[in-house]
Amino acid sequence: MKINLKHFFWLLLVLSVQIAVAQGGAISGTVTDNKGVPIPGVNIVLKGTNVSTQTDFDGNFKIQAKTGDILVASYVSFATIEVKASNSMTIKMVETQNELEAVLVVGYGTQSKKNLTDNIARVTAKDIQQVPVANVQNALVGKLAGVQITQTNGKVEGGMNIRVRGAASISASTQPLYVLDGIPLITDDESSNGAPTNPLLTLSPNEIESIDVLKDASSAAIYGARGANGVVIITTKKGKEGKGNFSLNFSQGISEATHTKKFLNAKQYVELLQEAGRNVDDLESVEDELEYLSQGTDWRNGEIDTNWQDIALRTGYTTDADFSVSGGDDKTKYFFAGAYNNTTGIVDSNDLERITARSNVSHKITDHFTAGMNIGFSRSVINRVQDDNSFSTPMQSLAQAPISQARLEDGTPNPNTEYVNYLLAKDNTSWKTIMRRVTGKIFGELKLVKDLKFNSDFAYDLLTQTEDYWQGKNAPFMATDGAVFATSVNTESYIFSNYFTYDLTFAENHTINAVAGMEFNKYNRRYQDVNSIYFPNDSFHTVDGGAEVNEGHGSETDYAFVSQFGRFNYSFKNKYLFKASIRRDGSSRFGKNERFAVFPAFSAGWVMSQEEFLKDNTVLSYLKLKASWGKVGNAEVGNFASRQLYRPSSYNLKSGLTFSQAGNDNLTWEKSSQTDVGIEAGFLNKINLEVDYYDKRTDGLLFAKPLALSSGATSINTNIGEIKSSGFEFTLNTKNVETEKFKWTTSFNLTTNNSKVKSLPNNNTDVITSYNINRVGENISSFYLVEYAGVDPANGDALFVKNTVNADGSLDKSTTNDYSEAKRIVAGNPFPTLMSGLTNTINYKNFDFNFTFQGEWGASIYNSAGIYMSTAADYFDNQTADQLNRWQNPGDITNVPQARFGGSNGTQESTRYLDKADFIRLRNVTLGYSLPKETVQKAGMSNLRIYFTAVNLLTFTNYEGTDPEARRDDTGIGEDFYSAPPARTMAIGVNINF
Repeated sequence: MKINLKHFFWLLLVLSVQIAVAQGGAISGTVTDNKGVPIPGVNIVLKGTNVSTQTDFDGNFKIQAKTGDILVASYVSFATIEVKASNSMTIKMVETQNELEAVLVVGYGTQSKKNLTDNIARVTAKDIQQVPVANVQNALVGKLAGVQITQTNGKVEGGMNIRVRGAASISASTQPLYVLDGIPLITDDESSNGAPTNPLLTLSPNEIESIDVLKDASSAAIYGARGANGVVIITTKKGKEGKGNFSLNFSQGISEATHTKKFLNAKQYVELLQEAGRNVDDLESVEDELEYLSQGTDWRNGEIDTNWQDIALRTGYTTDADFSVSGGDDKTKYFFAGAYNNTTGIVDSNDLERITARSNVSHKITDHFTAGMNIGFSRSVINRVQDDNSFSTPMQSLAQAPISQARLEDGTPNPNTEYVNYLLAKDNTSWKTIMRRVTGKIFGELKLVKDLKFNSDFAYDLLTQTEDYWQGKNAPFMATDGAVFATSVNTESYIFSNYFTYDLTFAENHTINAVAGMEFNKYNRRYQDVNSIYFPNDSFHTVDGGAEVNEGHGSETDYAFVSQFGRFNYSFKNKYLFKASIRRDGSSRFGKNERFAVFPAFSAGWVMSQEEFLKDNTVLSYLKLKASWGKVGNAEVGNFASRQLYRPSSYNLKSGLTFSQAGNDNLTWEKSSQTDVGIEAGFLNKINLEVDYYDKRTDGLLFAKPLALSSGATSINTNIGEIKSSGFEFTLNTKNVETEKFKWTTSFNLTTNNSKVKSLPNNNTDVITSYNINRVGENISSFYLVEYAGVDPANGDALFVKNTVNADGSLDKSTTNDYSEAKRIVAGNPFPTLMSGLTNTINYKNFDFNFTFQGEWGASIYNSAGIYMSTAADYFDNQTADQLNRWQNPGDITNVPQARFGGSNGTQESTRYLDKADFIRLRNVTLGYSLPKETVQKAGMSNLRIYFTAVNLLTFTNYEGTDPEARRDDTGIGEDFYSAPPARTMAIGVNINF
């Protein structure tokens, strides 16, 4: 007899269901939100078992259970709840997105937002997923009040600058402490080519559950000596009890520069240079050089018209693919993930390829003991170009003459350009950087008694980086037959943490949470490099191919921290809140007399809406006042800043020692104290408002104080100086529309910041560096430049404001065409004083739409390349198109002086090249569509979503440079020097869940 397999399997299924029902019964019901709208995809678990199910498209479910059993319902962005099972039951879930029920990670524990007295900003996985950027920090831009995030420039490995509530230092690091699952991450920049790399490229967004930024000192003080610049706590995803989930994501994107400058074409270039030569009676030498640059081509009639910018910048491509598997039962929970990113950068010859993997597992061994392990691995391969100040970097080719060929007829790079042709570097050099990272943590949690538990964590972070710089025999500036420079650095850090947590509620109204423990952190770095020369041919790209190893270096360094910490939270009736914390840190980095310091913090809150006079108010649904004070430190001052140092010195093949640094046994960390007051208010359960004022003061700044030459050293590291940062933060979250088919929410944040210098060493003597100054009463690292006054309409001379001091103490504001007669003034701020972000999320039926605008105001950028590219043909560099507006005849009104070849007419460093960098940017936008549940379930899937997403889609600005976020990557503060703009990326992708 022929058996119909389809009917046979249906028979088995029906029989199985009947047996299950006969044994345990079935409970059916519906899951809705607090508005009664059904929620599909909710996990329903019979507590204490692995029996689970999910709600269908209409929110209905059926599970093998009996009346009185406990069911656990969980869903993303909703609070997990436990309910007793009953027939035809309805489970109502409460959304936690931007709500008081949200649980924040606060360091060595968690805390609900409703009981929070600190200032912590949070983003979750859905805020950063599917943003087509290679680094996690870039996905946070515009979403956090008080946090400024800027990528150095458009290179794929570009360093990230993050400032939490303004700068907390001048000479030490201003970057926050990053903590991944309790592991303080290594964030050292180990680049050896002049431009920074971003160590956090090693993280993939698909493994991140949430990011909490501890902004005020009360929240950051639990990290003591390393919390002055804020703390970024990154929590990776973990398995949840219930049905296993398999998720896939794939996207493909295309990128281009957000904006480019307009340069002269060949005809304009020739005309301007000829005019500049005639104006100084030197046309002959100008045309001689034009003959050389054109190499026999007809430059007078524009035979060659090379757009070097089109060669330096290209179309980029991005491929992202990732997967995750998660699930668990009441004993074991697991999360496994992997991701692949391949980014072809918009800068020629700049690429990134990264793979990451993560495994997080926990197991409840007994009712009292749980153990687990988190392991992450990544490998990033970066093909790099040199720093912005290198002639062989692509962007500096913009200075080349458009009448010069990029390549000769045989395809080889033209070697006879004004500056070295970067294509020689492209064809004959390579710079490959490989970053490998392993993060791991094993942990155990022991419940000693009902309300007391003990946690023991051992964590390890290993970051290794190798760089190989190969130069062939035809590489620029090559004096030998090829060279290879190879570096290797291994940096590791391990952290051993042990702490007790006590939670107690008594007499119904009193709640206590206390944490106390200790921590030991050991860091080690080992660096080596070697250089070899004289290669037989260009087929050899490693050190051993050279005939002579002519140079090598090596070093090793380490430091240690030992810490004790404690935190106490108390709540009375959930309306009177108090928190105190303290941490004692000791570090090998500091002088033996100042090796330990204590960092206390206090905060309090009053939930006024719980009082009888507001409790039943239907308009004002929530109101909390809070205030905090704390002290934190900045330990990023180098490992040997306090030590008396000697360096090796040799003479006539004899070794010796030379004194190199004076010691200071009293040197210690910079200390920041911060006061924060704020209010949180909710209206109609639809509008949430947070307003905070902060005042952050840092004293004991690390400075190199000059010494008398007779001391044998030029300076000594000391703790002198004070700065202050203050401002307001506003965060507004609204639920604009909530219906069964249509939901629209908005999140808006606004931040003001002023960072001022309060005192400096050597009797408040100004600290001046190139274009910047630190002066008491002024913004940190203010621009310090001669003031440009435009052009004399009578003769085309560049004019400058004298700004010399008159006898009465006022400034002489008269102008001069003699640059040496003008004095520098404080002319601008490299940092914004106002920042904002606006995010809207809209869901309509199966469509989802999300977009974020970001804005910054008050900052300026100094184009330090302006003295080359915008000088009206002072030399043979190609010029920006605005130089065509030069003065030509008496009476002309313009801001561009007369073109004078070699005449230095207004080419000096001045505010002529300083510009406001205010902008508003459509930072990211995403449009998605989820196929109907009944359609995808037939294919064995629980969800299938296709989406379009974009980054930096639109920019609104009056800034005349390349881009208001582009900065030079080799040095300087607030400078642009032939810097690549950020990328505008558009991608399409698909999410699949099983």
